[in-house]
Order: sequence, then C-alpha cells, then structure tokens
Amino acid sequence: MATSLPEPPGSDNSITALLAQLSAGNREAEAQLIPLVYGELRRLAARYMRFERGDHTLQPTALVNEAYVQLVKQPRVPWQSRAHFYATASQLMRNILVDHARRRVAAKRGGLQRQVTLSESVLQAQDRTIDVLVLHEALEHLAQLDTRQARIVELHFFGGLNFDEIAEVLGISDRTVKRDWTMARAWLKGALSKQP
Repeated sequence: MATSLPEPPGSDNSITALLAQLSAGNREAEAQLIPLVYGELRRLAARYMRFERGDHTLQPTALVNEAYVQLVKQPRVPWQSRAHFYATASQLMRNILVDHARRRVAAKRGGLQRQVTLSESVLQAQDRTIDVLVLHEALEHLAQLDTRQARIVELHFFGGLNFDEIAEVLGISDRTVKRDWTMARAWLKGALSKQP
C-alpha cells in the first residue's frame, strides 16, 4: 500500500500553502514549490515508466518536466491540497504517456505496440502484460460505467495515493474508496483477461 505524502515542516514553505499562493496568482510561489514537489513528481513518473519498454524515448525526468509545465501553466487552479496537486500530476502523466503511445503506434501504422506489466495488486496475476493503450481504453470504458471507480484506480495504482488521500481528493469516505477500489479492480481483471 502507498504511504502518505509527507508535508514538509513550516507553514510558510508547506506545499499546501504554496499551492494556495499559486492559486491566488502569486507566480513567485512557483520557485519555492519546485524543490518541494520535484522528488514526489519524479517518483510518480518512475512509477508510470516502470510499465514502459526499456528503450522508451520519454524518460522520467522529461515526463516530470512536461507534466510540471502543464500543471503550473493552468491559470489560477483552486488547488485543494497537495494530494489534489499530485492527483492532477498523475493524471497528466498518464495522458502524456498515452498521447506518446498513440503517436508511436500511428508512426508505425499498426506496428508493435508497447507492453506493460500490471502489478499483482490490480489483477492478482503475475507476469500479465498488456498494451498501455489497451489499459487506457479499459480505464476509459470503466470511466463511462463509473467515473469515480476509474479515478480511484488511476489515483491509487498510478498516482500512488493511499485510500485516505484519495478520499480527500474525491471528497468521499475512505470506506467508499476501498469498496470502489475492490469493484474496479475486479472489473479491470475481467476486462483485461479478455485481451488476446
């Protein structure tokens, strides 16, 4: 299970306080925010990249940089907390990798697609590989059935947020998160087991 995201000491330099300042339009807060969030963003990127092929042209540092630029360019986002920030970063990283995979497949015109190995915690089956685009499509299909369940999978599996943090981001109880996680995991297991 993921650990809770640490909040650096000192209220003036805390991530949440800096995010609030950034939301209010204080661009100077960005310079203070970067060193506080970079390590965790790098961890999220590495988590995503461990499912990618070894010769992937996009490296974790580039993924972090691209996601961070998109995060801070958003005008006056009402950041609720550091968990909200990391959840948004996680979603952006997933979108960046999916776009990258689509461009690669389009360039190859149906050539070999990337394979990712899903952890036992999601499918409870070792050595199960699946194309990153197939996984994305499965999550998109799940989102059509239950948006919250798909978001919980994304936040927990890819974002590394624990159930309490997900509950905070989504504004629901941790009990609801756990129930939805169980249902979503079962649905994904069934959907992905039908893949060739």
